[in-house]
Amino acid sequence: MIAKQLVIDSYFPLNPSDSGVYALSQMEGLGVSHLPVVKDTEYLGLVSAADIQLLPDPGLNIGDCGIQLNKAAISDYQHIYDVIRLFSGLKLTALPVINSKGKYLGLITESTLLQHLDVLTSADHPGSVLVLELNEKDYNLVEIAQIAESNDYKILSLYVTSFPESTKIEVTVKLNRTDIGPVLQTFFRYNYLVKASWSDEDSFKEALQERFDGLMNYLSI
Repeated sequence: MIAKQLVIDSYFPLNPSDSGVYALSQMEGLGVSHLPVVKDTEYLGLVSAADIQLLPDPGLNIGDCGIQLNKAAISDYQHIYDVIRLFSGLKLTALPVINSKGKYLGLITESTLLQHLDVLTSADHPGSVLVLELNEKDYNLVEIAQIAESNDYKILSLYVTSFPESTKIEVTVKLNRTDIGPVLQTFFRYNYLVKASWSDEDSFKEALQERFDGLMNYLSI
């Protein structure tokens, strides 16, 4: 999944002639604290709510008030993992997408990014989820897949979470069936530590939100 596939269609960017007050109202409506400023199709940069609130007169036009715009953006063909990294590393709530010539193509917000993570992790498919905890040196994707398939389960998605200053990792596995008991027992027999499990889609989506927040915090360190 690449950046241009994550763009929302319902937002029109700010113009340099728009006032700070208008920008703040747009941010509030979209649930973000950053918005792109675009002249014609040229991307000029991001303006933040914090910058506008420091102005002596928020009624001034964005282009005339001396705000230094943040040039953060992502190219249209960069991967969703690059999108996550930029969101976290730059502490953004919205990220503009541009092409190779600097033309503004659209906007990605944190909420739309999370919706696409639902697809990336197959959270929107019925099934069950296991979180395995193991030593990094013991990670064996082939064995994990064989355990699932020996019980007639299919892996819909899998991702690995590592932790700073630790040799432990977590392997989160999304399976295609909701009856989680048989595969749980097989993982136990192979001496896997099952740290958590879900067989309810809504519960997993709540857990995904928590893990997404945790990932963003970790990447910000």
